[in-house]
Amino acid sequence: MTTPAFNEFIHAPTRLRICGLLRRVAELEYAVIRDSLGINDAALSKNLKVLADAGLVRTRKESSPRRADARKLTWVAITPEGRRALESHLDALVDIAGGMPGTLP
Repeated sequence: MTTPAFNEFIHAPTRLRICGLLRRVAELEYAVIRDSLGINDAALSKNLKVLADAGLVRTRKESSPRRADARKLTWVAITPEGRRALESHLDALVDIAGGMPGTLP
C-alpha cells in the first residue's frame, strides 16, 4: 500500500502517459513509446529527460541484430522509485477525484 502523494514530475500529461505505459512492463523500446503516444522524438526525449533526471525512469542503449548500421535501440524502464512515485500519484488522484478532504496538491 502506498501513501497518496501528488508528484509534479509525473503529473504532466505526457509524462503521466509514459509512466502509465511503463507501469506493467519491464521495459519498452523508445519508438514503441513514441508511436503509442503519437508524439515526436523531441517531445519524448524532453519528457524522458525530466523523468530520468528525477530518478523515475532509466534508459539503456542496445545494438539491434536487425540493423546494418551502428544505430542503437533505446530501451526505457520505470525505476523502483518511479513505480512507487507513480502508484502514490495515482492514489492521490483517486483521492482528489473522490473529493477527499485535505487532498489538494
